[in-house]
Amino acid sequence: MPLAPHPIISKPEGPVMVCILDGYGENEFKDEYNAVYSSSSPCINALRAVPKRFRTIMAHGTAVGLPSDADMGNSEVGHNALGSGQIVDQGARLVDNALATGKIYEDAGWKLISTAFEANAVHFIGLLSDGGVHSRADQLYGCVKGAAERGAKKIRIHLLTDGRDVPDGSSSRFVEELEGVLAGLNCDAKIASGGGRMYATMDRYEADWPMVKRGWDAHVLGKAPHYFKDALTAVKTLRGTGEKVVSDQYLPTFVIVDEADKPVGIIEDNDAVVLFNFRADRMVELSKAFEYENFTSFDRERYPKGLKFVGMMQYDGDLKLPANYLVPPPEINRVSGQFLVNEGITTFACSETQKFGHVTFFWNGNRSGYIDEKLETYLEIPSDNCPFNEKPDMKAAEITEASIAALKSGKYKMVRVNFANPDMVGHTGNLAATIQACETVDKCVQRLLDVCDEVNARWIVTSDHGNADDMAQRNKKGKPLEQDGKVLALTSHTLAPVPIFVGGNGLPKNVVFQDGLPNAGLANVAATVFNLLGFEAPDFYKPSLLGFE
Repeated sequence: MPLAPHPIISKPEGPVMVCILDGYGENEFKDEYNAVYSSSSPCINALRAVPKRFRTIMAHGTAVGLPSDADMGNSEVGHNALGSGQIVDQGARLVDNALATGKIYEDAGWKLISTAFEANAVHFIGLLSDGGVHSRADQLYGCVKGAAERGAKKIRIHLLTDGRDVPDGSSSRFVEELEGVLAGLNCDAKIASGGGRMYATMDRYEADWPMVKRGWDAHVLGKAPHYFKDALTAVKTLRGTGEKVVSDQYLPTFVIVDEADKPVGIIEDNDAVVLFNFRADRMVELSKAFEYENFTSFDRERYPKGLKFVGMMQYDGDLKLPANYLVPPPEINRVSGQFLVNEGITTFACSETQKFGHVTFFWNGNRSGYIDEKLETYLEIPSDNCPFNEKPDMKAAEITEASIAALKSGKYKMVRVNFANPDMVGHTGNLAATIQACETVDKCVQRLLDVCDEVNARWIVTSDHGNADDMAQRNKKGKPLEQDGKVLALTSHTLAPVPIFVGGNGLPKNVVFQDGLPNAGLANVAATVFNLLGFEAPDFYKPSLLGFE
């Protein structure tokens, strides 16, 4: 699958850099609660002022393969689109289709869990939310209704509260809704345990195994610091009130007990377990704990035998993890990295732990490891193990130094870098810290662009979705919402488009963004990168954003 030479843009003398500012949107609300707008960002502001070398592109909804334009983008689908040049059906849409057609009930994963319907319990573990980033509550409801209709006698739900992809404080609403669904089933169906998504279970990239153990203890063993008779009382009590409110993200684990104070939903031998998140990164570790008999990352104390364990999807294709799943994964073939390897292009990709998988696994179409280890170097900078608002600079300086070294080395024709700060600090809801995160990244980008000029490079700076660009919950007119005299923090991604800038001393002066493609999105970036490397993109890729004066 060779790439044709570009008829106008010759191959560059220096490297091409693609820099992703994760969670950095271009929002219509330009006020003090927009951390991107409020930050002192002379580098990005200068890039915005360059005629025809700045525009915005779509980063949510159908532009990245999600079911509707009401669906927020995220780093996974964003990097899939950036790296593949294609729009493919993504997790939520795949699950929607499987439920709508009934195919989910016919495939091997469902047949496996159905062997537990008659004599054992079926446990569903995941994020209770309609945020559409990791999971959707309506998909959980479809699964539990489908199980009950097909003979499941005992269903237990182990929920994680959100407060990040949906408004903080919405946990009680989702619990009430779930309790209503369970009450309408013709079987023994109960909520069994829970906790906040950033307190238990949903760690990623093996950054905090004790977090996963806290979830294991609650979901599997029925052990937690708090016990309640019902889940609604649990989340309302643990959130607290006034100045002592605890974010839904960080609710401590709880276990529901019966009148005899015994846990109602311990996971026993021969039970079925379903992880109902469709997104991969925060389900891999729990999958390993359920799947691997010789698991050693923490002491499980008890490992249920004969489990019928499935994920909503397969979370790691190379590890075949989990081995069984309800919905087959999307097949993203002929991604940009495969074409570049075929052309002998050497690549350096770098980020810190929180986004390392995005510039590698997700960029490469959900493939673990290298496409060609001889031509690629992937560098992971370990992230801090703390709330990111406490250290909003994160590892931006280290990423910058490593990327500068790669640019200057002469070894690489492609340098790919992701700064996690705007997204990860934005998720904390701390406005001041997020502004600092944006300012830190701005300084780092300036350093990279200065080096790009030294080595005659061409570059793209863009993002994968919005987040830091709006830190306030708003009414329909865009006015920030308040509670007890304080603006309610927005911790989720946004629906904003993202900026894209192109430039570099190595880029011919007549190369600019074309005037067309008003609905262009992240998938148009790959063809644009091919052009910067002196190639035409494959016909089936979304078209390049570049034009000529």
